[in-house]
Amino acid sequence: MHLLKKLIVTGIFALGVAGFSSQAYASCGKITVAEMDWASAEMFAHIDKVVLENGYGCEIELVPGATMPTATSMMEKGEPDIAPELWINAVRTALDAATAEGRLHYAAEVFSDTGEEGWWIPQYIADANPEIQTVSDALARPDLFPHPEGDGGGLYTCPSGWNCQLSTGNLFRAFGGEEAGFRIIDPGSGGALAGSIAEAYEKEQGWFGYYWAPTAILGKYPMKKLSFDVPHDNEEWNSCTSQEDCANPQKNSWVVSSVYTVVTDNFKQNAGVGMDYIVKRSLPNNTINALLAWKDDNQATGEDAAYYFLENYTEWHDWVDFGARLKIENAL
Repeated sequence: MHLLKKLIVTGIFALGVAGFSSQAYASCGKITVAEMDWASAEMFAHIDKVVLENGYGCEIELVPGATMPTATSMMEKGEPDIAPELWINAVRTALDAATAEGRLHYAAEVFSDTGEEGWWIPQYIADANPEIQTVSDALARPDLFPHPEGDGGGLYTCPSGWNCQLSTGNLFRAFGGEEAGFRIIDPGSGGALAGSIAEAYEKEQGWFGYYWAPTAILGKYPMKKLSFDVPHDNEEWNSCTSQEDCANPQKNSWVVSSVYTVVTDNFKQNAGVGMDYIVKRSLPNNTINALLAWKDDNQATGEDAAYYFLENYTEWHDWVDFGARLKIENAL
């Protein structure tokens, strides 16, 4: 009798939750979410898809994205509705203007420990050459970082569409990279950039270039981030270092990386309590590193990593209300 009473109460409660959810979340509608072309962003896009579809009744369409094209499209066209992981330093001025006008909105800071960008070398190169502490020190040793296609040194940059390609190119000019005997290497994709580090480690060869954290690759392969040996000049960064038309770049250091979820006003106004989820969705770097390492080790997709996170971690319980949590758990 007690068990029957418990089942009846549980059933009534579940029906109440379902009824509340359908009313509260009915206005969410169709939402476009940018699926950026790097591992953590792919994972967050799929986490958002699972949570918003199953917890809040949204209809989610994932669309291909990259930093500059996505930010520009959101500012000019109001789409996609959500950029789950936008590294905003390069477009902060324009984004700040768009948020001031109410067209876009900053939501969660995706990495609670902030992101980290810069130029790195393998730790084994740093250990064998302790005098290399700065970017200028590395540029003085093209012999340690040979270009894979010919004479001289090579500096790996970002793939096209990533704003760090602009910043890396401008800093390369400011620090006299070409004069030092280096050429820039375009890896073609984020996966190829990561693969170049893995290959260098396997062969114990020199590697020098741009990378960022948190990432699985830096969790697997110890790397040393080099100092630019100059203070960060934010005005120079915004007006020239990060700009395509920077005619006379000056030496600068990489800005501390701000990584936010950015949403359109359409999403904020129509998503209801789904917006409450978006402003809470944040993880520490060590958790992200662990998830990305699992993804890499298992040759998993961003969708696989999202389900792995939702099924094996509890941090997301604090991002959603109890009714949404039950609906999401039932969908896993």
